[in-house]
Amino acid sequence: MCRWLAYSGSPVLLQDLLYKPENSLVVQSRHSRLGVETINGDGFGVGWYGALEEPGIYHSTEPAWNDRNLRELSAHASAGRVFAHIRASTGTAVQQTNCHPFRHRSWLWMHNGSITDFTVLKRDLILAVDPALYTEIEGSTDSELFFFLALTFGLEEDPPEAVARAVGLIEETGRRHGIEHPIQMTVATTDGTTTWAFRYSSVGKSRSLFHSTDISTLRFQYPDNPVLHELSNDARLVVSEPLGDLRGAWREVPESTCLVVHGGREELREFSPTHALG
Repeated sequence: MCRWLAYSGSPVLLQDLLYKPENSLVVQSRHSRLGVETINGDGFGVGWYGALEEPGIYHSTEPAWNDRNLRELSAHASAGRVFAHIRASTGTAVQQTNCHPFRHRSWLWMHNGSITDFTVLKRDLILAVDPALYTEIEGSTDSELFFFLALTFGLEEDPPEAVARAVGLIEETGRRHGIEHPIQMTVATTDGTTTWAFRYSSVGKSRSLFHSTDISTLRFQYPDNPVLHELSNDARLVVSEPLGDLRGAWREVPESTCLVVHGGREELREFSPTHALG
């Protein structure tokens, strides 16, 4: 599948997120510990918020470990909110328009997982997208279509409910076609101020997802760790797998959960699909 991270807090250099940690996202692109695939080399993307309301994006079809431009960019660009994603394709083409994160206005979206038998369900799901949004779909992935279904159902007004309705539609459509477990997902989305992360699957055994613990607590536990003293108290990370082995630094996001991160506050909510039928 894929691996991703979502950071918010004081501005940091992209290289501090992508390269420096012991189990950084670039390391995971070759040696993922918890992913379905060890190698995630089918392209990558980084999204960050800077001077404009609309976030910047850099996509490449190169493996993350082999992209010199990423190393150069990450050594100079800094941001206080960053989404980064390394891709392992589930069947769609390796091309820039299929690389995450996806963008709509001020929103970013990235996904690890799949819609089961996507080619079977694709037509029905595309027809459910708001016609005013349809022309913005550039690639061929289930992840991007999932994003535009969530936008159709009101992502910009109520992200948890919009994602719940999108997942409900995907499950209903899949089961109409005889697919028992239509979706597997960890998803992150942000408007540049708040991050919402979701862990859910139809089978009830979802891909891994973790969030960082309070930075001030970690500083107390590890007073000699310089990295922890460079981050603001509200710094938070949501990741597919921990970036290192620092004891107490990570908590697993429970199954069927929505995690909301706003400033230094985190909230865990139960998540379940909203089904229109039955």
